[in-house]
Amino acid sequence: MRNRLRRWAILFCVGFLPAPSLAADDTANEPSKGVKADVVYGHKDGMALTLDVFEPKGDANGAGLMFMVSGGWVSTWNPPDRMLPLIQPLLERGYKVIAVRHGSSPRYVIPEIVSDVRLAHAFVHDHAKEWNIDPDKIGVFGFSAGGHLSLVLGTTSNSNADREAGRKARIAAVAAVFPPTDLRPYMALDNPLRERFPALKFSLDKGPDYSPLLQVSPDDAPSVLIHGDKDELVPIWHSEKMKTAFEEVKVPVELLVIQGAAHGFDADGNKRMFEAMTNWFDQQLLGKKASK
Repeated sequence: MRNRLRRWAILFCVGFLPAPSLAADDTANEPSKGVKADVVYGHKDGMALTLDVFEPKGDANGAGLMFMVSGGWVSTWNPPDRMLPLIQPLLERGYKVIAVRHGSSPRYVIPEIVSDVRLAHAFVHDHAKEWNIDPDKIGVFGFSAGGHLSLVLGTTSNSNADREAGRKARIAAVAAVFPPTDLRPYMALDNPLRERFPALKFSLDKGPDYSPLLQVSPDDAPSVLIHGDKDELVPIWHSEKMKTAFEEVKVPVELLVIQGAAHGFDADGNKRMFEAMTNWFDQQLLGKKASK
């Protein structure tokens, strides 16, 4: 049952496609233990922007992982308990997980959404010590659109605004699962995906600014990329080119290819994905050696 829930939770959270609402059950309104829910990190057009802080299982390792809750750049609210099956492997390794929700498409486009997650990152950084997180050990992960946002933070996290505020806000590690890394093909006026995903409807000349592939520099966060080689929605070249770009500037990077997988993985693929993610964060945030 637990494995089935984990697989289903991944289908809900990942993908370029908007995440569907989860069906109601008897535990929907039960409070989660070890979760600080609906923490307000900002306001937008009179609405609160919120995140959930999940405590690790057992001893905390001092690191925090921001989870970009985003599918098709739509960020759906669900009771924290529904997210637990997805992030359980990270909690069991001692990580504190911060699930970040952003303003959603179609009301907001990618530049506005990126502003939200940057604000969330600054908020997490500023509250890290309060939450017993080392501010130098903050990582980020996400799936598809969430992977895109994770890489945006990993390649542009130390903004001018952060530096002016005296904030050392560099993301320390990234895990991105089938992420779109170059938005330009999707933003083309003749591409039907531009209509399917309204978050892409912003100025074409701004596309490179929000394409991680085009923002790579030597001070970027070490990143692990996980991609299926049969993905038609976000072809694997997005991760392959990202890996090459990181290697050219000597940023630590790994690419795990899930053979035969499309935009979503089966149980074995999910297991390999979580192993790659947790091992990467263990190496980059905790200084552990790679597991064989």
